[in-house]
Amino acid sequence: MKKIASLLLVGAAFASYCAPVLAADLPPEEPPVIIEQPPVVVEAAGGWYIRGDVDYSLFKIRGAQYHAGGGLNTFTTAESDNSFSFGGGLGYQITKHLRADLTAEYNFKADFRGSTTGDCTVAGNQPGSCTSVDTSSHSMLLVMANAYADLGNYHGFTPYVGAGIGLANVKWSSLSNVATCTSAPADCDIALPGYVGSTTTGSYSETHVGNSSWRGAWSVMAGASYDLTTKLKLDAGYKYTRVHGGPMFDYAVAGNGTQGYDNGFNIHSVRAGLRYQFGGGMHHGGGYDGGPVYK
Repeated sequence: MKKIASLLLVGAAFASYCAPVLAADLPPEEPPVIIEQPPVVVEAAGGWYIRGDVDYSLFKIRGAQYHAGGGLNTFTTAESDNSFSFGGGLGYQITKHLRADLTAEYNFKADFRGSTTGDCTVAGNQPGSCTSVDTSSHSMLLVMANAYADLGNYHGFTPYVGAGIGLANVKWSSLSNVATCTSAPADCDIALPGYVGSTTTGSYSETHVGNSSWRGAWSVMAGASYDLTTKLKLDAGYKYTRVHGGPMFDYAVAGNGTQGYDNGFNIHSVRAGLRYQFGGGMHHGGGYDGGPVYK
């Protein structure tokens, strides 16, 4: 029994002596591996861009007036057809939320139809009643300075709102009016050159040279763009444009001045186009943005 106890004491002493030596022989513990993730790429916002657009526009003429019988009369009806337009512009992305551009947009010819009613009274004679149907067409060039607020990028989509101010060149073609006279055709015969008819009814026609003029215009718009690439964007939206009134057509007798005026236009447009940005693009790259990963 004493021998067994002696052996245990000797073994314990030997183990306590060897433990530090064995620990010294173990390889040192390696530090954790840190894997740095690439940062999310967001390129600079600034840069010039060019744009091209196609619009389909609903024209609402705000009425028309004309001089006749010593006063200014209003068209009984005045309607305009719709029209397509093409446009382009140059702009600059000021910040990621603000940009501005200069644009020019040409609206192709849209037909106009109107009607007027009145009389063809001649002094000393019974008044004659006339109804006229008037047809013409108009085209328009819009030159605008615009500013936009981009409302953030959401998975490639960027909604925006904007406003613009500028000038519109409205060009009217010749206006043709065909008047039908009743009640006193003999008086109409005396009063109106070109009258054709019987003693009970008749009609006449005239052609008035169209006018063109520059007027003030302003617009508001809303839409969204989509990042096709970091530099190329698809842009679609709605635009409302208000064009002020101006001269429409001259008197049938050359040299007598302007006889008709339009009261301006309300234009509702849906548009689609492309924007290409030079220099820094707006790229919201993917990737992990939560700091380094430890392994």
